[in-house]
Order: sequence, then C-alpha cells, then structure tokens
Amino acid sequence: MERIEVFVAKKEGVQLPCYATEASSGVDLCAFIEGPLTIKPFERLLLPTGISIGIPEGYEAEVRPRSGIAIKHGVTILNTPGTIDADYRGEVKVILINLGAEPFVVNNGDRIAQMVFKKVAQVDWKIVETLPETLRGEGGFGSTGINNS
Repeated sequence: MERIEVFVAKKEGVQLPCYATEASSGVDLCAFIEGPLTIKPFERLLLPTGISIGIPEGYEAEVRPRSGIAIKHGVTILNTPGTIDADYRGEVKVILINLGAEPFVVNNGDRIAQMVFKKVAQVDWKIVETLPETLRGEGGFGSTGINNS
C-alpha cells in the first residue's frame, strides 16, 4: 500500500486521526469540543476536529460519513465527500446533519467522520465540435440498467 507524508498541527489534547484496522482506507476524525453538543433532527452543525493538515500537491483528503452513526442514528455529512485541497491550511471541520428522528449527542473525542487521502489530476480543456462516440452516447440517469430488447 502506498504511503504519503502529511503534516499535521494539533491543538493541545487532540488525539491524532488513526486507522481503526490494518486495512482501513480512512483515518477516523474525532470531535474536538468543550462539552456535549446535541444535534436535533434535521439540524446541522459544523464540528471542529482540532487538527490542521498539510497535504502534498497531487493529493486531496476526502471527509466521509461513518457508516455506524449513519445507520444507527441517521447522522451523516452534509457535503459528502467533503474535499480538503492540498493548499488548505485551516482547521479540519465536519458538517454533520441529523436526518434521524431523535436528537443525537456528540461528545468530545467521538468519532464523527473518516478521512481518505486520494491522488488527484487537473485537466487541460480541449475544445472540440463533437465528442468521441461511445456505445452509451447521451444516455444517463439509469439508462444503462434498462433492457431495450
């Protein structure tokens, strides 16, 4: 598995994000808050993690929901995946939304999201009159799952 070096600055008392298992794709992000916060149904909160990161150029970090709190409580990330660009140096924060029926309590140190590091590419646009042909063509929104025979 490829490894990259990512710089991290953390506030005092913050636990560094870590992998839950040897084969985990993402590191767990934890809430860094003074006391418990309650997210009411259909409410959203921006939660700090207490870390800032320096990602190498050519990579990004994607902030993704945790499946456990999604299925058990209906809590997810509002802009998923959230993208952290290589040139961003501010604190990593997570926008949680409670889509469940009950209030959800977040405590300091709770695992609230996961962060996956990915390679990225930038594009150089090539303007053309027509696009190269494909079997699919302009079909979209479920068109490849329809049997037309």
